[in-house]
Amino acid sequence: MAAAVIETCHVACCANRTPNVVSWGRGGTIAYGTCNSVALYDPEERRVVALLNGHTSRVNAVQWVHREDSAPEGHLVSGGSDNRLILWEAQQDGKFIQSVECKGHTGPVCAADAIYVEDSKILVASSASDSTVKLWLCCDAKQAECLHNLSFGSGFMMDVSLVLLPGSRVPILACGGDDSRVHLYVQADGQLQRAMSLQGHEDWVRGVEWASTGGELLLASCSQDSLIRVWRLCAKSGTDTHAEDNHSIIKMKEDIFESSVYAVSLETVLAGHENWVYGVHWQPPLYQGGELQQRLCLLSASMDKTMILWAPEEGSGVWIEKVRVGEVGGNTLGFYGCQMSADGSMILAHAFHGALHLWCKDLDKEWRPGVVISGHFNAVQDLSWDPEGEFILSVGSDQTTRLFTPWRTQESKKVTWHEISRPQIHGYDMQCLAMIGRFQFVSGADEKVLRVFQAPRNFVENFANISGTSKETLLTSCDSADLPEGASTPALGLLRKLIHMRGEQFNRVSDQYQESYFHPLNLTEPPPEDHLLQNTLWPEVQKLYGHGFEMFCLASDSSRTVVASACKASKAEHAAVLLWSTTTWRQLQVLPCHTLTVTQMAFSPDAQLLLAVSRDRTWSLWRRNLPTPEKPLFSLYAHTEKDTAIHSRIIWSCDWSPDGKFFVTSSRDKKVIVWGPCSLDSGDPVLPPEIKPCSSILDVGDSATAIAFCPVLCSNDSYLLAVGLECGRIRLYRWSPGSEPAGDDWSCCGETDTSQSHTLAVKRLRWRPKTGREESSWVQLASASADHSVKIFNINKRAL
Repeated sequence: MAAAVIETCHVACCANRTPNVVSWGRGGTIAYGTCNSVALYDPEERRVVALLNGHTSRVNAVQWVHREDSAPEGHLVSGGSDNRLILWEAQQDGKFIQSVECKGHTGPVCAADAIYVEDSKILVASSASDSTVKLWLCCDAKQAECLHNLSFGSGFMMDVSLVLLPGSRVPILACGGDDSRVHLYVQADGQLQRAMSLQGHEDWVRGVEWASTGGELLLASCSQDSLIRVWRLCAKSGTDTHAEDNHSIIKMKEDIFESSVYAVSLETVLAGHENWVYGVHWQPPLYQGGELQQRLCLLSASMDKTMILWAPEEGSGVWIEKVRVGEVGGNTLGFYGCQMSADGSMILAHAFHGALHLWCKDLDKEWRPGVVISGHFNAVQDLSWDPEGEFILSVGSDQTTRLFTPWRTQESKKVTWHEISRPQIHGYDMQCLAMIGRFQFVSGADEKVLRVFQAPRNFVENFANISGTSKETLLTSCDSADLPEGASTPALGLLRKLIHMRGEQFNRVSDQYQESYFHPLNLTEPPPEDHLLQNTLWPEVQKLYGHGFEMFCLASDSSRTVVASACKASKAEHAAVLLWSTTTWRQLQVLPCHTLTVTQMAFSPDAQLLLAVSRDRTWSLWRRNLPTPEKPLFSLYAHTEKDTAIHSRIIWSCDWSPDGKFFVTSSRDKKVIVWGPCSLDSGDPVLPPEIKPCSSILDVGDSATAIAFCPVLCSNDSYLLAVGLECGRIRLYRWSPGSEPAGDDWSCCGETDTSQSHTLAVKRLRWRPKTGREESSWVQLASASADHSVKIFNINKRAL
């Protein structure tokens, strides 16, 4: 039933901040670890096509199982901080299932590699922080056998790579470690024996990878000494085993192993990077009729923020730098790894901050940045739709605010969601935000200050280009005369200074800073990461002071005239809600009621009531008064006491029904309760009002961390609610007021399956204000989670 009710429309997520976490398959799919999941991303469709949920902690290593032919891979291996390896198998319908689980490491798995061996068996090598490298044999019997266990004492192997020796079925394993050596192991007499250690690097070896050239093997190793070494392994006859290459300027030593059949020699040393080299990757060879159709190319990624494509020069065979691409400026700390498409037309790097960087070769053989997925690299704490439902703003513990909107390409006319702006890059973890207009928002972080941001003209114009919205309509609706052109950030500063256009010159509000990093962009497609970091900031127009501790939640009313804010609190004096005017940005009122942190707030649809829920297990309801000098703006209308409260644990979330008659609360005690009626008479109500539970108590089976009323009523005037759980699942319930007998008012009508669910707590749920599809039977729901992802679901109301 869930598959017919809930469809995944979009997943925004980035790669984990570990070196070996991205792998590009020959079938074209990019697999990468994102929090506790493995994401399968299609670069042609520009969307995540599947999420593989099986790990219980961060995924650190992802690798497609290597094939000897050019067919797409059918298996994928992943390793995580839960000390496990999981082998995923593709099904006939294209979906992946968890095939084999390997348990045995006592520390987080940091690297893995796998190859097919005889009889469809898969050989997996894994390295972990327990200073061991293990070799596993995975069979069709869904079992994994640990064949060998290599212990390195106090040493640590950063990367492993497996391949079969040329002309044999004997596997050879390369390990790169913190002893600055590359260790080679081969299977002999049923044991994994060390064949040799390759010396030459002067610092930790960060990456190793084999490549087959038919009768020979090439091994690339990269190190923190900023160098790449390429080693050649080839078969030698008994007569020329110790022959020297007289044509080489440097005589290369050859080490013999495996019954004096194979020899390893240093092929070349590649010097071009200026910082640690974290990743090397060979372009998969293309064979036709058993012959190699293309020369091998080697891709390298470094913490100097560049990738280099190396290849031997025709004629001389000397390895030279063919292409160099990278990031200019920004605040990232370089690249953790690199991958290349099977045809060599696209190259990919993943950065320290989790972002993917894609370059594509155009018809002129030039490399240009391409559109690729992006997302938060830490927990997403809050999100909000713009009032027209055309984009999403989200904030997270990665200290960023991000804006996502649908993009319709001119060629395919397909709609995909992308990040087109990063309005705020903070120095504190972000916690909450509230929209106060189409192009203005206020945000709160782990500081005592609220910050207000205004969209610049450049963003409005680019948003119109990308989303297909009328530029004139947007500029008219937001009073374009007062819009700044952009924002600049001084070095070591958090303030986004306003930049206005006067003729052909940029004039800043303050001239004391001479740095201006803003460059106006004319975008027709989503920008790459370096532009997002530098040129899509929104200027900060106001700071609001008044809270004594870190900000926790925000809410704005439907008229966008009042903002309510609350901070972390352990005493009643700090738990008060503050109200702010959005016209003057002055503090309007202090609302004291709760004794602990107010966890969430919501204004009623008519903006007449403000609801607040708290860690003290109670809720409070505040009523807007008629504007008179004698009365405050809001007064306490109703509230629960500790002795009368139904919830027995923290109340995490609340929301209003679309007609404003009811509100709902959800708690750590697994209970969901609808309260009401909340309609106000024209005269003064009798206090205390008769607000009481209108529904039976719904037990959702887990801590209910997020809840949201659908803005559209279902059939028979029933209400649709989405409930987010601490385990990551999202459930849909229909609530029918006045149903008899008690308990029949709730019915579960849908639930996310394992692949759709988040892997950690759902932090926020928000329904799209307007339908995102032409069919009136579909509505859309956005969710934010501690698993670093923002998801958008299509909900089929007719299937409920």
